[in-house]
Amino acid sequence: MIELEAVSKIYRTGPIKVRALNLVDLTIDEGDLVAIMGPSGSGKSTMMNILGCLDVPTSGSYRLGGVDVSRLRENRLAEIRNRRIGFVFQSYNLIARTSAARNVELPLVYAGVHSRDRRARARTALERVGLGDRQNHMPNELSGGQQQRVAIARALVSDPAMILADEPTGNLDTASTVDIMRLLVELNEAGRTVVLITHENEVAEFAKRVIELRDGKIVRDVRNDLRSGVGAEG
Repeated sequence: MIELEAVSKIYRTGPIKVRALNLVDLTIDEGDLVAIMGPSGSGKSTMMNILGCLDVPTSGSYRLGGVDVSRLRENRLAEIRNRRIGFVFQSYNLIARTSAARNVELPLVYAGVHSRDRRARARTALERVGLGDRQNHMPNELSGGQQQRVAIARALVSDPAMILADEPTGNLDTASTVDIMRLLVELNEAGRTVVLITHENEVAEFAKRVIELRDGKIVRDVRNDLRSGVGAEG
């Protein structure tokens, strides 16, 4: 599903050149649940931007579902972002004075979906994440964990091929972290590809595969066959 071949990303500030990614090769299969880890400056944020079609490589190729998106124009990248990728961010990125349902509808508004269909699909997505009874609540009427569930519903509503979650539990307490990660595991087990960007070992333990970046290179890529916390009670 995801193929990076010799991907490098170089940022320039005047005469200074920073190589954020350095000849990265990576394949992620459809239906996988992958955690990409690394310390500050390792390149994981740059990796997220490229995987999410928010940025393009300086060199190398990135194929998403067989399509090389490395050199596409911005309008085509925007279409791919809206239709093929569901984003979940640490800060939720909800519109404050807009109901949960209307927040979830937003990607469908941009896609030109009729209002009746938007409402139905938003309702279904909120029910899928356990918030069917919170559709008319504003973000400030929801807990942090519930706000992140709204953000996940918004990511799901356009039926994307991949969910890309950037530090999805960074603002949550331990109980809410486990709750959100169990939800992402459930979505993955239902067939959704999930890629997590995280610096937390406790979050990475839920993944099937853990990739570690340092200085723009992959230094560890292992299957996580002994995942802890998945499906556990308590």
